[in-house]
Amino acid sequence: MAGQLIECVPNFSEGHDEAVVRAIEEAIASAPGVLMLRVELDADHNRSVITFAGPPDSVREGALLGIAKAVERIDLRQHAGVHPRIGAADVVPFIPLKGATLADCVEIAHQTGATVWERLGVPVYFYEAAARSPERERLENCRRGGFENPKLAPDLGGPQLHPTAGACVIGARNLLIAFNVNLASADVGIARAIARKIRASSGGLPFVKAMGVNLASRGLAQVSMNLTNFERTGLDQVYSAVRAEADRVGIPIAGIEIVGLVPKKAIDMAAARDPWWKNLDPSLILENRLAKIS
Repeated sequence: MAGQLIECVPNFSEGHDEAVVRAIEEAIASAPGVLMLRVELDADHNRSVITFAGPPDSVREGALLGIAKAVERIDLRQHAGVHPRIGAADVVPFIPLKGATLADCVEIAHQTGATVWERLGVPVYFYEAAARSPERERLENCRRGGFENPKLAPDLGGPQLHPTAGACVIGARNLLIAFNVNLASADVGIARAIARKIRASSGGLPFVKAMGVNLASRGLAQVSMNLTNFERTGLDQVYSAVRAEADRVGIPIAGIEIVGLVPKKAIDMAAARDPWWKNLDPSLILENRLAKIS
């Protein structure tokens, strides 16, 4: 796997305690060869997202160190937030960036999952390309019921989850974009109605997952989305769809959020249809961040 570059974007169930997230970040960064790209905390989601990249062995080791620190520091019995979760290290995807294939990332995901169970005693689900059965390909299926009432038995370990750290959902996938639109309203019912209207599972936009959540700390409602194929359904198209639905009920848009980093190609494609996207903060573009720290 020489010359390969893999990205990992683990989501951890802690968005309040900066010290805990910093400890996880430092654990990941201690793996030789890891490039730290972005760290984000969200108090309402009670979730943090750490984006890093590197050669396969470095990324696998960084992921294991981050998961271990999360298991040590996060107790899901004390956790509450608006985002679904089943584990302290909730979801850990591996993504091919350069010189690597999705099959390479599947191998890394399976190796990582085996080590998580053997070393940490945390059960593991495999999702997306790493899934071992079709029903487990979708992340939401693996996570359904959450820490308190899981609906599927884990692929490794279990059937009971770890008493404080739950389970870890580990997978391999291509690049996706986590994109949120905040509404200038505290009415989460409106956000949920918009999410139902635009998501693929309800007959809306292809390759869009969406849910409506309450951002209590900001007095806003949010349409929280994943764009799983930005070449087929772009950022501008999703934003326009949300804005049209919000306009229909007289609710202004309060702002947008990118979670993690966004591929340059996605911005170029969106900007070709709507020039506004040329103004996106360049520090949020994956290739720019990699070039800055490599």
